[in-house]
Amino acid sequence: MAGTLDSALATKTESGRTLGEICAEKPVLLVFLRHFGCTFARQAIDDVAQATPRLQAMGVIPVFVHLGTPAIAKNYFDYYKLSTVERISDPDACLYQAPVFGMQRGTLWKIFEPAVWRGWLMGGLLKHGAGKLQSSPFHMPGVFLVRDGSIARRYVHRKISDRPDYAALAK
Repeated sequence: MAGTLDSALATKTESGRTLGEICAEKPVLLVFLRHFGCTFARQAIDDVAQATPRLQAMGVIPVFVHLGTPAIAKNYFDYYKLSTVERISDPDACLYQAPVFGMQRGTLWKIFEPAVWRGWLMGGLLKHGAGKLQSSPFHMPGVFLVRDGSIARRYVHRKISDRPDYAALAK
């Protein structure tokens, strides 16, 4: 992928630590979310919360990147019992657009295709509810394992309803 991680590693989390400082301690599972009004963003937070014991056993630290403000994010992470998880507020989507991650903006089809509606109706909606648009609906999610200063594994969503195996990505 084009670009380097250097500028991303200099990014500060909401706790004031840089991503590089965290990566120097342990591998990081960097989880990019869609907007918090998205059922699938909330589903991703819940999925990572469920995988956290396995991630910790593997020595991997989850770090979330989101498009909201720290105050809005806190409510969602508190709800899913991830109050102390490292987070990066990226309302201008600078990290989302960084060439090193290779994430593309979604299209209307990626948001409204039948597989997305099935995922929304068959699970996401019942467990995580519907929300209102809180930022651009076209930013796609993605997951990256950052180890030893480089991206060791990646999962760039093809659909907003994709559900990667977070623990498998962290191996």
